[in-house]
Amino acid sequence: MHRALDAGAGRRRPSERTLVRDGGFWSPQLELSLDTIGYCSLISLPLGHNAAEAALVFAAGRGAMKKLAGNLTDVRAARTRVKVGELDRTLLVVESKELLEGQKRGIAAALVKATAELERLERLVESKRIRRTSLEQRLKKALRREHLSTFVVVDLGGTDAAPTLTWRVDSELRTQLEETRLGRRVLCTDRHSWTSERIVHAFRGQWNVEELFRRAKKGGISPWGPSFQRADGSLRLHTFATVIGLMLVSLAKIHTGTNESARAMMASLAGIQATVVRTTTGGMGRRPTVMLAPELTVQQRRAVDLFALDRWMPSLSSCIATRPRRGRE
Repeated sequence: MHRALDAGAGRRRPSERTLVRDGGFWSPQLELSLDTIGYCSLISLPLGHNAAEAALVFAAGRGAMKKLAGNLTDVRAARTRVKVGELDRTLLVVESKELLEGQKRGIAAALVKATAELERLERLVESKRIRRTSLEQRLKKALRREHLSTFVVVDLGGTDAAPTLTWRVDSELRTQLEETRLGRRVLCTDRHSWTSERIVHAFRGQWNVEELFRRAKKGGISPWGPSFQRADGSLRLHTFATVIGLMLVSLAKIHTGTNESARAMMASLAGIQATVVRTTTGGMGRRPTVMLAPELTVQQRRAVDLFALDRWMPSLSSCIATRPRRGRE
């Protein structure tokens, strides 16, 4: 695929491309394989990774987190270059307020459920209706999500037949978790020459792909469903047509350079319509028609020029005002 992209772009020398992916695809062997075939790498490391843990400790130091420049002034990041196994990598710890707020909401909801389960286990322990082995399993299950085991302190004692249980929520540990771990991603790349701002922009670029998947699954400009096909060939053709539709919408959005959503852009393009008026001559034969040009917005005028729509609707060119050229004196 790498060679095919170079051939399609007409490159004589292999280009440098960067593969952006999430933390579920981390593998040292995959990193080496990508480097061998000519791809650079940018990945969000799992926070449980040793290198990610060390980077978070580094970012927690005083003055390590600094504001980025450009349109990322609301983002703070800490940068370091370390060995990830045998690989030389640049690690960037990025702080996201949106991610932090989302994780806080998730922790609050999970804590409510965990508190109800812990109170239920307390009653079972007091009535001696649960054994310690079963109690340990249920405690582990109740605290396994949303970092609850980090700040919910559980003291388990007694015998297997008569266990004891006490627990509390440590507010200091919870605050420390929010200040040093929550809302932060650890980006790992071999693009050492890239600025921190460019690394963040490249990682956020995968949002465009995720948005396409959401459009295809949950409906939008070119949704996959509903499909009323039954045969495998028909389903493949239906899927192919959906992908082509998504690609055309994305290319149109890139070409127009608009910041609007795909739905708003397509609604604006759909507004480029002309009115056909049938005239009458009083004679025999088919009545002639006259096409009246519509009133176009700035974006619609630009789309007419970009996509050369006046080839199919010449009257569109008459509704685009042009400045008279000044003659040379």
